[in-house]
Amino acid sequence: MSKKTKKKLAEMTPRERNAYRRKKRKKRRRVILIIELLVLALLAGAVYLMTKIGTINFTEIGTVEKNKLDARTQNLLSGYTNIALFGLDNRENGKLDRGNSDSIMVASINNKTKEVRIVSVYRDTYLDIDGEGTLRKANSAYSKGGPKQAIEMLNRNLDLDIEDYITVDFNALVEAIDAVGGVDVDVSEEEVQIIKENGYAGEVAYVTGHEDEDQPIKPGTGVHLNGVQATAWCRIRYTASQDYGRANRQRIVVEQLIQKAKKASPAQLDKLITGVFPDIATSMSVTELIGLASGVQGYELKGQTGFPFAVHSANLGKKAGSVVVPCTLESNVKALYEYLYDETDYTPSDTVKSISKSVKQNSGLDEKDALNYGYGTELTEDEGSSVK
Repeated sequence: MSKKTKKKLAEMTPRERNAYRRKKRKKRRRVILIIELLVLALLAGAVYLMTKIGTINFTEIGTVEKNKLDARTQNLLSGYTNIALFGLDNRENGKLDRGNSDSIMVASINNKTKEVRIVSVYRDTYLDIDGEGTLRKANSAYSKGGPKQAIEMLNRNLDLDIEDYITVDFNALVEAIDAVGGVDVDVSEEEVQIIKENGYAGEVAYVTGHEDEDQPIKPGTGVHLNGVQATAWCRIRYTASQDYGRANRQRIVVEQLIQKAKKASPAQLDKLITGVFPDIATSMSVTELIGLASGVQGYELKGQTGFPFAVHSANLGKKAGSVVVPCTLESNVKALYEYLYDETDYTPSDTVKSISKSVKQNSGLDEKDALNYGYGTELTEDEGSSVK
């Protein structure tokens, strides 16, 4: 007891002292009760989360190969957690070990500031998919060798140190969007036609087992879309912006999902977890996932962009088809390091330089052939329509 409190008690009458002590005891009991309730709530939340987390598909992928990076680069990357995110273009829910990755993203988390930057790699990007010099579309790596080969494809071509992944399918995206009450996006007349009249929404509804409510969609800004409609919107590629536009739509929806999830009610979070967890596959452990989820309120999305930055589209024949060519891969990886890690003088590894040389030789395209350059800047319709 402090001297000040003793002096205060000494100046009181016996009745005042008794009243003062009863009040203090009552206050202590109230504080203890609040703490107990908080602990019980946290325990209940943990038990609830553990019952749900068991529905996730946990997968061991073994040691992931990475490029030989110098000590300075390794030290730089140690300050970040890089995770590969894949969205599969599957026609069978829950089959997450194979399939073309319709969406390929890298989430880079600054371990100190909790700032998050997201990079979506265009699925048609012309890259080395197997470490044996096979240049094909980036999305075929997952189809050929599952998540391990897809992660190694990203590490090999982008000089990254990714070890873990999270994969979802159509159904997970539909469930997530519906759980947070839908998303509001800008929709063009052409996109409306593809979603409704060309059957994109109907296909998503059929594959996922969700009802296509056949709600009319009108072009405009801030158009509200449900899960089926928004997933169909994300999959559109047959517009002037092609694969660039699709990747941009996916980033827009992901950003809205992140913002809405942070503000979601307990009921919405329950719906989100119950609906999405069974449609997730990951190499992360339960402890790692809970650690990631527990800090979500502190994360701040600082930016999202498409990769490569400097590109040209080309048709390279039967084996590769229509692809997105980085102009060049080496210079794009330099720009990637500047975007993700504020590294302005990065020197790519010998592996990236070698792949970059092969891409240039096979495509005949160099930096001077790039159609656009800039973080997150998509091709304009005029630029896209000029691509063969």
